Amino acid sequence: QVHLVESGGGLVQAGGSLRLSCTASGLAFSDYHMAWFRQAPGKEREFVASITWTGNAVYYTDSVKGRFTISRDSARNTVDLQMNSLKPEDTALYYCAAGAITRNPRNYNYWGQGTQVTVSS
Repeated sequence: QVHLVESGGGLVQAGGSLRLSCTASGLAFSDYHMAWFRQAPGKEREFVASITWTGNAVYYTDSVKGRFTISRDSARNTVDLQMNSLKPEDTALYYCAAGAITRNPRNYNYWGQGTQVTVSS
């Protein structure tokens, strides 16, 4: 059974940093593209960043470019999201997903339960 478990969320002031981590089990992690999505209350789930199974290519939504960095460690089966210069509009439930590289959440096979990120102004 596949499990994706996110951690690292919390409350931070605007301009601060957080590092999210997703630990995967039950799948051949090194064979999967991985991604982070987020969903704010009343809004649709939004693509944040993705990384190929090799780690050689990464993609970001425009609003986080230059502030967020996605990375993976296949030895630890983890994918991280380093978030710097956080803004109140980054407040959302952040999800880890596996199985695709695209921005469409419907293309992903597996999802975690999410970790809350709240940025105060």
